Amino acid sequence: MRQPAISKTKIILSAITFGLALSQSARCATTEQLPENVKTGWDTVKQNDIRKDLTYLTSDSMAGRLAATSGDEKATQWLVEQFRQAGLKPGNGDNYLQTFNVIEYQPDFKNTIVQLERDGKTVSWKKPQVFTEFHRNLDVSGDVVFAGYGITAPALNYDDYRNIDVKGKLVLIFEHEPQERDANSIFNGTGNTPYATTRVKAMNAQQRGAIAVLIAPEPNRKHPSNADRRARIGGAIKRKTPLPEMVLENDELQIPVVVLSDQAAKVIAGKLTLSALQMAIDKNLQPQSQPVAHATVTVHERVVSSKKVATSNVVGVLEGTDPTLKSETIIISAHHDHDGMYGKKIWHGADDNGSGTIGVVAAARALVANTSAENGLQPKRSILFAVFAAEERGLLGSYYMGAHPLRSLDTTRAMINFDMIGRDEKPSKQTKGLIDIPKNTHNRLNLIGAHFSPEYDLVVKEQNKYVGLTLDDRFDNENALNTFFRSDQFPFILNEIPAFWWFTGFHPDYHHITDTAEKIDYPKMRKIIRLAYLSAYQFANSDIPPKFISHPRPAARAH
Repeated sequence: MRQPAISKTKIILSAITFGLALSQSARCATTEQLPENVKTGWDTVKQNDIRKDLTYLTSDSMAGRLAATSGDEKATQWLVEQFRQAGLKPGNGDNYLQTFNVIEYQPDFKNTIVQLERDGKTVSWKKPQVFTEFHRNLDVSGDVVFAGYGITAPALNYDDYRNIDVKGKLVLIFEHEPQERDANSIFNGTGNTPYATTRVKAMNAQQRGAIAVLIAPEPNRKHPSNADRRARIGGAIKRKTPLPEMVLENDELQIPVVVLSDQAAKVIAGKLTLSALQMAIDKNLQPQSQPVAHATVTVHERVVSSKKVATSNVVGVLEGTDPTLKSETIIISAHHDHDGMYGKKIWHGADDNGSGTIGVVAAARALVANTSAENGLQPKRSILFAVFAAEERGLLGSYYMGAHPLRSLDTTRAMINFDMIGRDEKPSKQTKGLIDIPKNTHNRLNLIGAHFSPEYDLVVKEQNKYVGLTLDDRFDNENALNTFFRSDQFPFILNEIPAFWWFTGFHPDYHHITDTAEKIDYPKMRKIIRLAYLSAYQFANSDIPPKFISHPRPAARAH
């Protein structure tokens, strides 16, 4: 895996960078003396406070914090009070809440059918052969067009929709991206880009007039399909009634997405050989899109129930002190929801994402306390603290804020997103064979997003000389786990904001009832929060904020 070498890189930070040059190694465990003007906030981040708050947030009284339930509402009210006591101003006018509506629904998998008609013959599939869920009853039917990977990337001179018409039709597309095992691929080498995501593909199809998307696993893949990867996560208890699905009310995506099994994809493709088509695209990045002969597909979606419910992002702001720069924004974020309970079993979500939520609270206290101190460093830009709702249901809170920003996205300069910052990374069924995990992860923090903002990455590594964590970039260079777009930084990446996911890695308790507060690595969590605290000051005060690179090229990276 790529080891970023930055010892010869010279950067100039503003006067508030504490007057020290870039450290020789971002992975060095030694630390340097902390500047006096940040010590008050640094000392505010205490291990006992973190433990106390996290134990409360993940207690039985919160009932697993399932979005739009009383347990999660209790968590949001607790967060409001913490922001108020810390001294943050309300982030939404005079309100600490940004409330929005979602549609909560239960798919009717028994009566949801995907049907193919060809040459007078009919083939039908249900779950698990195909998987599709839509928030209302829906029937669509039409011809099928194969559209490669379903990607339109003008900046890369790549378009699977070139010279084809999909209006009123269903598109059949592959998961992931072309050439994903090629370190020199224009699609970010072996790392993911936004083009790999199902939502981006579906939105692209919808904008071109398609009425549904049929997603096929890559026939030549060297990793599990997306469906197989999700199935690896499992759960401690099987629920008789599945967790409800959610979608934003008036969500801009209004066409169904059908995930196909290999066999269903092969049958729908008919005489088209999907493996040969994938090989041809990957060879020279030339579209192979074409109609699928004699194929009419009907998607028959049904729901058991559907209702509108409300949930809330919790937001507070520390206003900047510079008359001009205070209109610009740094975001520190996490998500407060988890997977609720079933019977007497509770998904406490201590690491996912009680740890991130408490990280935002602790960072807020530290930054406000330091700003208020007699010799404390003052942030020039404003800092927005946001704890998102309904992340586990599809990043709904962060997508909502991305579409309804409380502060201008054009002048949002950086985002620190905490999601699972409390454990030591360990092998699990989900990650087996897909990513190498170091033997000792006790001092390790994964930073995800460096390809899209190397300057952000350098700032964090510079501040790490005071903290001494081992910083890891493995998840930026893999594509099997789809890690890049699985947390709340992703909607902000889509808005071209330098946004990193701060993440200590997966472990066997991920999304199980065994993810509890006593398993948290509190000393490491404190170090991560302190590193974010120092980094936030740099983002808030630097003369030149980090840039966003919309299409990172492997050849342009430092080695």
